[in-house]
Amino acid sequence: MSIGIATLLGLFVLGALLRLPIVASMFASGIGYLVVTRQDIGLVADQTMNSAISLNLLLAVPLFILTANVMNAATISDRLWAAGAALVGRLRGGHGHVTVLMNLVMSSMTGSAVSDVAGAGTVAVRQMRTQGGYSGGLACAIAASSSLLGPLIPPSIPMVLYALLSGTSIGALFLAGLIPGLVIALTISAWIFLIADRRGLPRGSAVAWRDWPGVVGQAAVPMTLPAVLLGGIWFGVFTPTEAAAVAAFWAMLIGCVWYRTLPLSGLVTVFRDTARQSAVVMMLIVSSFIVNYAITNEGVADAMARWFAAQDFSPIMFMLVVNLVFLVLGTVLDGAVMLLVFVPVLLPTVKALGIDLVYFGVVVIVNFMLAIISPPYGLILFVLSSLTRVPMAQINREVWGFLIPLSLALLVLILFPALTLFLPHAFGYR
Repeated sequence: MSIGIATLLGLFVLGALLRLPIVASMFASGIGYLVVTRQDIGLVADQTMNSAISLNLLLAVPLFILTANVMNAATISDRLWAAGAALVGRLRGGHGHVTVLMNLVMSSMTGSAVSDVAGAGTVAVRQMRTQGGYSGGLACAIAASSSLLGPLIPPSIPMVLYALLSGTSIGALFLAGLIPGLVIALTISAWIFLIADRRGLPRGSAVAWRDWPGVVGQAAVPMTLPAVLLGGIWFGVFTPTEAAAVAAFWAMLIGCVWYRTLPLSGLVTVFRDTARQSAVVMMLIVSSFIVNYAITNEGVADAMARWFAAQDFSPIMFMLVVNLVFLVLGTVLDGAVMLLVFVPVLLPTVKALGIDLVYFGVVVIVNFMLAIISPPYGLILFVLSSLTRVPMAQINREVWGFLIPLSLALLVLILFPALTLFLPHAFGYR
């Protein structure tokens, strides 16, 4: 191991031990590598920034973040909860099933697990605890698991980033995420059924048939957003970046004009939060470019590609090994870090083995989403704990149970690529 790589890894581990923000750890490790190897920091930074800014696809990220923040601020989550309760609330463990259904719908508007859990997730935890009598740990575990749907049901910020790294069609990725998203949703609901029966969780209150039109109708207007967004992309009306702008504008129309739940002062707050969150994401991307530069410059990517080639893995065996490694790394690393740092290293081998890049991207995104709910460092768990004041120990104790069926769902997606590729192929992607 060279002194440069040792410095990079050492600073990254030190940052993790000190509980520094992941952006700070990545910047420190990347800059430390450049200093130790006596490279021109200004030149590398200039090339990195120019590479990032020249990629128009990145503009979709802050716009999707803006869309999610507008939808959350406009009380969309509460309306979706009421509609979901009318549909599935009377089932055993109904509050948990409503949480899954609400996240399934919100995912088609936000594209981010963090946005889902900060908006729909906190509403769901409150309802599960107050109406259903769920323990804080179980309520947060259900909300955390359901937030995985955010990056799978289009639009999806991780898919935008993967398309950026791999050059894959973003439209094909959006289509490919739909069936895996439904598989994950059904897996979570099945696990809730088992828990509800074993623990005697209550049914939700029934909604009178005469009240259904009014309750479900409240969620009808927000549901026009995914139809406009995805229809425009798939039929070539606008690009993914333009679709993100349309989504943000449409969300503001719903919140400010239709529902009138988002006043001007609230919109200012939304813009401020969006700017702060977008800055963090962009800094993470830029810092990952520096780390990727170090890995490439040291020949780590080539060495890893040669190692995989020497093993003579079949495509399925390669996918199993890579995902097993990612599941282990996910307990100590953030999903975004693995997406931005490790995926570019593996892409040459993926192409050499003839593995479809859309299939590979969706599967590893599912894997990385498991990372953000995996104790002890799952980002979503920290977010939920801070928003709901439920101790991390209680959440960790409950979330392990959900990771077992979710890992089995990941295995199904690995072994049956047709689940991921059926819709892209049906719409002409090859």
